Amino acid sequence: MVEEMLAARGILVSHETVRQWALKFGQSFANQIRRRLPAPGDKWHLDEAVISIAGKKHWLWRAVDQHGIVLDISV
Repeated sequence: MVEEMLAARGILVSHETVRQWALKFGQSFANQIRRRLPAPGDKWHLDEAVISIAGKKHWLWRAVDQHGIVLDISV
């Protein structure tokens, strides 16, 4: 997709160039994004609800910390 986006702007690159770029810079970008995320709190709560999907009952669980940050959702 990156290759297509650059081609639309007149920049021609191969998929190998994009792969090499991702190997070189991808981890540092991921680390920067991860640092910006708020750290989850040490207290959390689990909510449970019964939902119906296509007429079949399912249980929805959601873990939330004391700051309201959703830690995980599972159906």
